[in-house]
Amino acid sequence: MFDKVINGVRALFDEPVGLIPLHAPWFDEEDERAVADVVRTTFVSSVGPDITAFEEDMVLRTGAAGCVAVVNGTSALHMSLLLSGCRSGDLVITQAFTFIATANAIAYTGAEPVFIDIDRATLGLSPSAMRNWLERECRRTEGGCRHIASGRTIRACVPMHTFGLVLDIKGIVEVCHHWGIAVIEDAAEALGSTTEGRHAGTFGHIGTLSFNGNKIITCGGGGAMLFNDPELAKRAKHLTTQAKVPHPWAFAHDALGYNYRLPNLNAALLRSQLRKLDHNIATKRDLHGRYGQLFAGTPWQLVEEAPGTHSNYWLNAVIMGDRAERDAFLQACADGGIQARPAWELGHEQPMYAHAMHDGLEVSRHIQDRLVNLPSSAKPARR
Repeated sequence: MFDKVINGVRALFDEPVGLIPLHAPWFDEEDERAVADVVRTTFVSSVGPDITAFEEDMVLRTGAAGCVAVVNGTSALHMSLLLSGCRSGDLVITQAFTFIATANAIAYTGAEPVFIDIDRATLGLSPSAMRNWLERECRRTEGGCRHIASGRTIRACVPMHTFGLVLDIKGIVEVCHHWGIAVIEDAAEALGSTTEGRHAGTFGHIGTLSFNGNKIITCGGGGAMLFNDPELAKRAKHLTTQAKVPHPWAFAHDALGYNYRLPNLNAALLRSQLRKLDHNIATKRDLHGRYGQLFAGTPWQLVEEAPGTHSNYWLNAVIMGDRAERDAFLQACADGGIQARPAWELGHEQPMYAHAMHDGLEVSRHIQDRLVNLPSSAKPARR
């Protein structure tokens, strides 16, 4: 059965021999010209017109009220948490089933993550699991949501849209609004994904994106913050530019700032890449449909978008029978020149977060033991 799938993957990508990568970026002559044009201007660092133009492009694309481009998705999360008031001693709810950067950004503020389970249907933070934990462990006060046993404040919640699937973000926002908790959407993997026509990353207090080399569009790195409050976006731009007070020649700074602004060179490449986003999403959704045909009749379940959502299917995923079968399939893929990967190790299993509170994470453990990501490059396969 493994051989049939591996041969099927090769047929999908029309690659009879050689390595099939998990997710390779693709660039064309338009991308090359965009980069060359910026190089000729010499404005390659954090000053230049392409940065502002890209932020404006993202506002039009996502429907956000403001966008601030930064050096990577982790810095976007870090700044978003700071803007939401997170500080040392606070607690921040997130999911254990996510890339380590989500928890690390929380730790950068001095706060600590609380890991809550995911929904099986979306692989994202579960509103019901979060509500149950809050009702059991916390109380509402005039100063916000307090953890009863420790007295610490639950300052924010960071749900993550996993593999481009859109989680039940409306449910999360509803729970957080009731408890007075800020919502920061980790939409690093979900550019172009929507629910009921609204872009992921625009439901919460702030949303964050990533343009790392393996994302649906890329400039090698890069990230962005999406805002519903234009004034908060202005504050973010100020703090990510070392909090420098505008002046024709003086170097005055009015707050602790950060060197987080995206370089103009990267922004120019992203503007070119953004023009390909609709094509990339269509290519990925077509690939997902062909994966559905490949796995039909097998005992394994291809992960599907939830009703009412439209996924970019950044990374396709399949659920195996158990961990032993997962590992056997991963080894067969490696032997056959197919790059596949398991899901991340859960957050509370990392040594720096072994002490973190969690709710048992039953679904997270089940999925982590069984999930495999499949090759999902946006570059069209030869047919």
